[in-house]
Amino acid sequence: MSADTQSQTLTDGFHLIIDALQLNGLNTIYGVPGIPITDFGRLAQAAGMRVISFRHEQHAGHAAAIAGYLTQKPGICLTVSAPGFLNGLTALANATTNCFPMILISGSSEREIVDLQQGDYEEMDQLAIAKPHCKAAFRVLHAEDIGVGIARAIRAAVSGRPGGVYLDLPAKLFGQTMDAEAGRKTLIKVVDAAPRQIPAPDSVARALDLLKNAKRPLIILGKGAAYAQADADIRAFVEKTGIPYLPMSMAKGLLPDTHPQSASAARSVVLKDADVVMLIGARLNWLLSHGKGKTWGERGTQQFIQVDIAPTEMDSNVAIAAPVVGDIGSCVSALLAGMGSAWPAAPSAWIGGINERKEKAIAKMSAQLLSNSLPMNFHNALGSLKTIIKQRPDAILVNEGANTLDFARSIIDMYQPRKRLDVGTWGVMGIGMGYAIAAAIETGKPVLAVEGDSAFGFSGMEVETICRYNLPVCVVVFNNNGIYRGTDVNPTGGTDVATTVFVKNARYDKMMEAFGGVGVQATTPDELSRAVNEAMDSGRPTLINAVIDEKAGTESGRIGNLNPQSVVKKA
Repeated sequence: MSADTQSQTLTDGFHLIIDALQLNGLNTIYGVPGIPITDFGRLAQAAGMRVISFRHEQHAGHAAAIAGYLTQKPGICLTVSAPGFLNGLTALANATTNCFPMILISGSSEREIVDLQQGDYEEMDQLAIAKPHCKAAFRVLHAEDIGVGIARAIRAAVSGRPGGVYLDLPAKLFGQTMDAEAGRKTLIKVVDAAPRQIPAPDSVARALDLLKNAKRPLIILGKGAAYAQADADIRAFVEKTGIPYLPMSMAKGLLPDTHPQSASAARSVVLKDADVVMLIGARLNWLLSHGKGKTWGERGTQQFIQVDIAPTEMDSNVAIAAPVVGDIGSCVSALLAGMGSAWPAAPSAWIGGINERKEKAIAKMSAQLLSNSLPMNFHNALGSLKTIIKQRPDAILVNEGANTLDFARSIIDMYQPRKRLDVGTWGVMGIGMGYAIAAAIETGKPVLAVEGDSAFGFSGMEVETICRYNLPVCVVVFNNNGIYRGTDVNPTGGTDVATTVFVKNARYDKMMEAFGGVGVQATTPDELSRAVNEAMDSGRPTLINAVIDEKAGTESGRIGNLNPQSVVKKA
């Protein structure tokens, strides 16, 4: 057999990984090239995969994570070893916390050198480091095990409660060769990676009975409900019950925020006064004050129904009177079926009281949104963006910051599911550009990224990535010269500025211009509205520097209470 013929019958680790991913419909990779995975990126692109190259692994990881959330398939992030792996690890941990399916694939040093700590290039026991921060972690040492490794990673990422998975690929694996036909037979096409989990009939009946007899019922929708893509059934269930609902931030749009049953404008009242609370894909974590404390009614007077795929989530903070365990789609379908044709109307006194509070809150907010005060504040600037999203409900809104996040969450209405992407469970800053890039790549829809100036600083260099791939992303930076506000002073009177203050009057728009995109300075709501509409119409990468009053903003947005206060007084 000639050398040419023999080479045609061989495959290697590079191609087996690519083939295994493509066999399972995973055709996009987010990452940063470098040793030892540079050639892998080139070969993946040559094989027809879309390889999106970032400036920093953390942002590639955030992109992969939100891709998983949007598609229900694990997003793939590819990094180099050691420092690159550690950069991606933040995104992997965040994906796991938020229940986003993601696979972080990293090249690594050879096991025999790592285990003896002999000082290899970027030597690190990456598998051991990754394990505490993800749902599962695997290492593949032999080319014939690549198919199994990727299949296991896929199943772990999407089954049950989704999450992040780490896949460790030592450098020598990529170059290993084997017979091409034998290699093809080792690949696995995963069947039914996330099987339905049907709730027990008695749990459904118990939940419905409790809900039916409630005097002041409330439904809370979490991002788990949005991830489930059971949109029609969730809307049908909420509307059939007639019960007021609260969406958590990434569940906004499952029903339009303008829906008559939305209780968002009366949030504090309904949380405190509800007697029966149904959680659908939402957790009683810090975002809901753990289901207790002054946010809620007197301890023990409220009963909870929780719909979740993880039985271990039940009773994690307070007693759950009616747990319904299963995937959200199956649970909501069973709840709908169990309601029958006749369901009692929601208590009129409860509904009337909520509507009265809503009307007052909305009227008060409307006046603030229409203000023409200059320089702009968060209310009138976001008021102009609220109108744009109403006119463009199919656009995807990415949102991060402190005040920029909190005000936008309550001001900008969403009309369709999975159109609002934000900082999620950890409230972590730096997701903005990664999420925006992946949203544009995965959906093809225009993206509006509304960023605080501090939050933008975590991932701002990725505007070059946006320009390089010519993505339809419009970034609006709310620039008030600092973290929370730009007016803090150095308490010593020294020459160093206060720790929360940035360069005054910075021109973030010039960054986008530097890479060939469109940069705009906006100082009024009209200028901001006009610039955003032009960007969304054109589809060109655009960054708008929205000048906000530096006195606007409060400490840590609405979670300043989480900052411990010093009790030590200097003598």
